[in-house]
Amino acid sequence: MFELSICIATLNRARFIGKTLDSIVDQIEDGVQLVIVDGASPDNTAEVMAQYCARYPQIVYRRELTNSGVDADYDKAVAYATGKYCWLMTDDDLLKPGAIQRVLTAMKASPDLIVVNAEVRSADLSVVMEKRRLDFLEDVCYSGSRKDEFLREVGSYLSFIGCVVIKREKWMTRERPAYYGSLFIHVGVIFQKPSIDDVLVISDPLIEIRYGNAMWTPRGFEIWMFKWPQLIWSFPEYSDDAKRAVCRKQPWRSVKALFHQRAMGSYSINEFRKFWPESRRGLESRTAWLISRFPASAANFIMVLYFSLRAKTSGMALYDLLHSRHATAASFRLAKAFGVKPLS
Repeated sequence: MFELSICIATLNRARFIGKTLDSIVDQIEDGVQLVIVDGASPDNTAEVMAQYCARYPQIVYRRELTNSGVDADYDKAVAYATGKYCWLMTDDDLLKPGAIQRVLTAMKASPDLIVVNAEVRSADLSVVMEKRRLDFLEDVCYSGSRKDEFLREVGSYLSFIGCVVIKREKWMTRERPAYYGSLFIHVGVIFQKPSIDDVLVISDPLIEIRYGNAMWTPRGFEIWMFKWPQLIWSFPEYSDDAKRAVCRKQPWRSVKALFHQRAMGSYSINEFRKFWPESRRGLESRTAWLISRFPASAANFIMVLYFSLRAKTSGMALYDLLHSRHATAASFRLAKAFGVKPLS
């Protein structure tokens, strides 16, 4: 049995996974394995993996015949693993030097769950957008009596699966298929009843995140307006206040949220017709319809102005807006006028 299994579910990431693996394999030592489940990638992922498997016997590579979705593939990766702990790493981000050793040291205290902090970079990794995604300067422990604090303070960050290191036996004994299709199976495993009550958060950023490179970006409206809030608000052991600190229960009812999604290009008349509930009529529905028809480039300009006025706390929001297909030269000039430098 290994002490730690680094588990990756991948799909169509041949362009990125080599660099991810390079950041991992140089750190692998005795007691550490790397398990990769390929969800039937039609690109040349298999060829890339064959090169690494030939050089590194610690790699377990399983290529699926059909794609089962990211949740099922992470679940399969943990099932294939033999480590005491499983690190649910992503297929395009990088481990920072010393990351594995830092996690192995943290494992000695035997927490059920370890959450690893991360540094956020632009998609090409050239610019640091946030030095610490979690604003923790010291490691933090959460017990059962602090479960609401854990959700309140760390819940939003847990949308990033790469931060999760969990005891394999804990994962395997909890409900998992119910969360297939949620895109956040790890969140379901962590917060389902009974809650995991022995958590360690490592304050040091051990991962470099490629921000804006997520496979699910085209489904942003569905995910952040429906899937994510429905999941967070489904956990009965946590207070409404703690859940509200992570996200609104029905963010799609917020005029500001809809307008922001329109500015990003994630919300249009198609999303209105597909997702707006038939039961919601009247002024609320008419407003949502009007936002879906509002010129997206104008919405982008308005939201760039809004976030430029709050530039100190809105770096990633501005990055998203200025990298939207609806960003115009006017949006860039506006950001520049406020001293905001568009990131690469």
